[in-house]
Amino acid sequence: MLKTKLLHPEILAALGGAGHGTKVLIADGNFPFGTGANPHAQRAYLNLAPGMLKVTDVLRVLIEAIPIEAAEVMQPATSDEPPVFSEFRNLLPKEITLKPLGRFEFYDAARQPDTALVIATGEQRIYANILLTIGVVMP
Repeated sequence: MLKTKLLHPEILAALGGAGHGTKVLIADGNFPFGTGANPHAQRAYLNLAPGMLKVTDVLRVLIEAIPIEAAEVMQPATSDEPPVFSEFRNLLPKEITLKPLGRFEFYDAARQPDTALVIATGEQRIYANILLTIGVVMP
């Protein structure tokens, strides 16, 4: 039996095989999971129904399971920042700043070989995608 809040077997396996510098994508329901991320990354489909689960629900659990070194987000072409970005900031450790990437730049980053896990959610808010870089567990 596990004591951690994270219980999903495939996510645990992917994170167990990941290391420092590996990336994890938590994507909203509009993200092109098949073509917008590394084709060799493990995929966990948590998109049971629209609105279930939210990206922030998954982020809340992952923050307790892995050290996070960096976070990239998909910035819309307009200058308006999506409201979900403030939720990301409230959940992430204070020293982590969001690095905004344009839509296609974000897809390119998610397609890189260092993206080992793609988590699909039923999130309905647009631009609610976050690409996390796993940090180091200090001795």
